[in-house]
Amino acid sequence: MDKIRVGVVGCGGMARGHANRFSKIFDEIEVTSTCDIIRERAQNVADVLPGDVFVTEDWKEMYDKVDAVLLVLPHQLHYQATLDFLNQGKHVLVEKPMANSEQECLEMIECAKKNDRVLMVAYCMRFHPLMLKLKELLDSKAYGECFQLSIWTEQLTRYPEDHWASSAETLGGGQLFSHGCHYIDLMLWFMGKPVRGTHFGTNFGTPWMEREGTSNVTIEFENGAMGYHMGTWGARGSRLRYSFHAHCTEGMLEVDLRKGMLILHSKDALHEPGVTKNELDEAVIMEAASAKPTEEEMIHFIDCIKTGKKPETDPVQSLEGLQVIWSLYDAEDERKLADLSSQGFGTLDL
Repeated sequence: MDKIRVGVVGCGGMARGHANRFSKIFDEIEVTSTCDIIRERAQNVADVLPGDVFVTEDWKEMYDKVDAVLLVLPHQLHYQATLDFLNQGKHVLVEKPMANSEQECLEMIECAKKNDRVLMVAYCMRFHPLMLKLKELLDSKAYGECFQLSIWTEQLTRYPEDHWASSAETLGGGQLFSHGCHYIDLMLWFMGKPVRGTHFGTNFGTPWMEREGTSNVTIEFENGAMGYHMGTWGARGSRLRYSFHAHCTEGMLEVDLRKGMLILHSKDALHEPGVTKNELDEAVIMEAASAKPTEEEMIHFIDCIKTGKKPETDPVQSLEGLQVIWSLYDAEDERKLADLSSQGFGTLDL
């Protein structure tokens, strides 16, 4: 089989890093084109790639040079670019979040079906080896039932006031929609069907954001378990950074992405009133300090093109995560609890 020709559309701050995701599969693909409205940025990415790479400012000029594309664009452009490439018979890996409205997402799903092309959403955290191991342990109930999953993501992300990511309209919301969608997706993947939830967000501390720069989500799941996500783009300092705590009936599993570790905090480390323990009993289950989930994500995308199998991060599941976020936003605006049980989770078909 000939190598699959891949193009990169959008070569700003993220795309240069995304170019590194191809390194493991140059025997199966060749990156034939890069595109950005600022030609210099497209050229900069092309310069770090092997071979003769076509550089353009207009993605329409790429159509005859690619079989598949990675779209690393501002959120408001995901919809049109995806439709354009799908309708040209190209496979699409689009960055998260999938699109800024439910109708746009539905049209993207339908367009992929009509053209019989792979549409995959770049939720790379699902391909992180620590996340995969945590999923395996939770699914097998290796340490009992998970009754509370807590996720913290703390970073400083600051945009100019006139940047597209500062605007609620072009970003699609705030920190929860843009970055927290990763962790809502993971929460649903780990925990299953959501029932109800709340969101509180603020731009206090992140005045450059039109909508929230700090977000707190609580979700109840069908089996009675709880999920929590706190994310901020205003962290001037952090201890947790990127941390996951899965409290199970026989122990607590912790993923510390900064250290690249999955840690078991043993059920033997019981709290005794009046007794101080210097250190909880713990054991490192897995280490993956140098994990590169975007590389594994790209390998999976190419495999789906070659085999026709459904992507692990397919557009339907991606839409379901965004539907949760939109419901949380609506309920927050109305100052009420979000009913997540009537969304048809798991019933929409590709």
